[in-house]
Amino acid sequence: MPVPAKTALALSLAFSALTASAQMAPVLTVTPQPTVKVAKGATAKITVTASLPKGYHANTNKPSEQYLIPMTLKWTSGPLQLEGIDYPKGALEKYEFSEKPISVVTGEFSIVTTFQVPASAARGPAAQVGALRYQACDNKACYPPKTVPVNVTVQVE
Repeated sequence: MPVPAKTALALSLAFSALTASAQMAPVLTVTPQPTVKVAKGATAKITVTASLPKGYHANTNKPSEQYLIPMTLKWTSGPLQLEGIDYPKGALEKYEFSEKPISVVTGEFSIVTTFQVPASAARGPAAQVGALRYQACDNKACYPPKTVPVNVTVQVE
């Protein structure tokens, strides 16, 4: 069944706007971390430092509105065993797109993960690999969620 010309044009414009919006979405930058030395059988902390461009914010891991997408850090592989993740507290700020203030982080912030180093961990360098998912917004709208890789070299001693 053929699509009417007006419908095709409207769909094309909508797709173009969506594509442009996704391309313009701000990218959160994760600061590379130097090698983290860890001892077998001990507890270790890894701090992930990230930043957003000026004029943008990201929802915290506990957004204040149900429709907002939380920030999440997931560790997917590596020799360390996850014990807990401490996200930044964030601040309640009011934006045009929301009736109430929302819980956000801006600028540079840190996420601290506590790991247990198994006594059976192999000595030497290893990669602790994760991904940080976030939804960035400006003062008028939120962009589609993005995920950035988080890779930390650990030296098991």
